[in-house]
Amino acid sequence: MTQRPTPAAELFDALGLEYEHAFGKAPAHQAALAWLIERLAPASEVLDIGSGTGRPTAETLADAGHRVLGVDISLGMVEIARHQVPNASFRHQDARTLDLPEASMDAVCAFYPFLQMPRSDQQDLVRKITRWLRPGGHLLAATVALDVEGAAGRWMGHDVEVTSFAAEAFTALLEASGLEVLRTEELDFTPASEGAITEPQVFVYARRP
Repeated sequence: MTQRPTPAAELFDALGLEYEHAFGKAPAHQAALAWLIERLAPASEVLDIGSGTGRPTAETLADAGHRVLGVDISLGMVEIARHQVPNASFRHQDARTLDLPEASMDAVCAFYPFLQMPRSDQQDLVRKITRWLRPGGHLLAATVALDVEGAAGRWMGHDVEVTSFAAEAFTALLEASGLEVLRTEELDFTPASEGAITEPQVFVYARRP
C-alpha cells in the first residue's frame, strides 16, 4: 500500500528539535548568516521563512541586534522558537499566504522552505520575497538541488513528497523574479541524524537591485 506523504505542518510538528539537531550546525548555513550580518545595517528588519525552532537563523540574527520575524507552517516549531528565541517574533502561518508591505524588509532568509511546495507556488513566493525586499536588500536561500516534481521519498523517518529544482534552474528562478544573484554554493551535506542520506544542496546569495 502506498503511504500518504506527510503534510509539511504535520511533518515538522513531529520532528521538533530533532530537525534542529540534524541541520542546525551546518557550516554552509552558519557561513551564510555571517556573510549577511556583515552587510546589514544596525537593527535591520529580517524575515525568516520556514523559521523552524528559531535556531540557528533567527537566534543568530536577533543576537546581532536585528529585528527578526520568523514564519513557519508548523505550530509546534513556532512554539519551540518562541521559547528558545524570545528576542525575535514568530508567526504560525503558511508563507504562501503572508502579506507584507512592499520594500519592508532589509533581508529575507529562506533555508529549505520550498521543498513541499509545487513549483508554481515556489515561483510565486520568490516573486513576493523580491517585492518585500528594500532596494539593496538581500536574500539568502537554500534548497536541495534536485530536478524533481512530486517525488515520493523517505526522510527523517517520514514519507514525504518533494518538489525542487536543479541548482541552475533554482538560480534562474531567482533571477527571473528580478533578483541579482551574487554567488552560489553547491555542496553535499549529510544531516546529523541516524540513517540520514547525503543531500545535494545549493545556497544562493542574492539582492534586490
